[in-house]
Amino acid sequence: MRVEIWSDIACPWCYVGKARFERALRDFPHRDDVEVVHRSFELDPGRAKDDIQPVITMLTRKYGMSRAQAEAGEDNLGAQAAAEGLDYRTRGRDHGSTFDMHRLLHFAKEQGRQEQLLDLLYRANFAEERSVFNDDERLVELAVSAGLDPEAVRAVLADPGAYAEDVRADEREAAQLGASGVPFFVLDRTYGVSGAQPAEVFAQALTQAYGERSPLKIVDSGDADADACGPDGCAVPQR
Repeated sequence: MRVEIWSDIACPWCYVGKARFERALRDFPHRDDVEVVHRSFELDPGRAKDDIQPVITMLTRKYGMSRAQAEAGEDNLGAQAAAEGLDYRTRGRDHGSTFDMHRLLHFAKEQGRQEQLLDLLYRANFAEERSVFNDDERLVELAVSAGLDPEAVRAVLADPGAYAEDVRADEREAAQLGASGVPFFVLDRTYGVSGAQPAEVFAQALTQAYGERSPLKIVDSGDADADACGPDGCAVPQR
């Protein structure tokens, strides 16, 4: 069974939702049969790389909150993250473009290191003091910690077109599936779970999706001239 997760590194609910989903997956009896694929989604597509501002300022401007409301929201997110064993800085974080991070995640996927890089990016953005925005060397450091070659990472960052279409393709697919926000979880292209739901909801969705998988239906004409090859060789029609 395949689970696809659309998310953005700047999305705090994606950070929390990933932990909740993983908790459900750990307890899922068929977890070894589940393939998890991470897909790109930008909360601010097209945002300039150097357009960076404090999270609290962004919340007040984008959503019309008061500063007190924005700070209360961050405090709530901090508590939600702590309940999942995650560190979360409720003050002093900033917000910017995540496009380069998504491009790097696609590169990391080719190298079999996507999960490691995603976790490092989340932690760096939500729990560590140094910004991940508009700082290529910061991204290189994180990518190296994920097991990637530093010069290859620098080459990706230096080429704005590298993996750009992969990011855009994920975002187009999210729109086609009806995702207007993240995190968005799609199980075997049959069930969708929107938001950082409790682990129990993810557990129920995994169980239901796994139980409803349809066995492969074989179409066979019975024609002897349409046989197949197997471990013991190929059948030769007898005339």
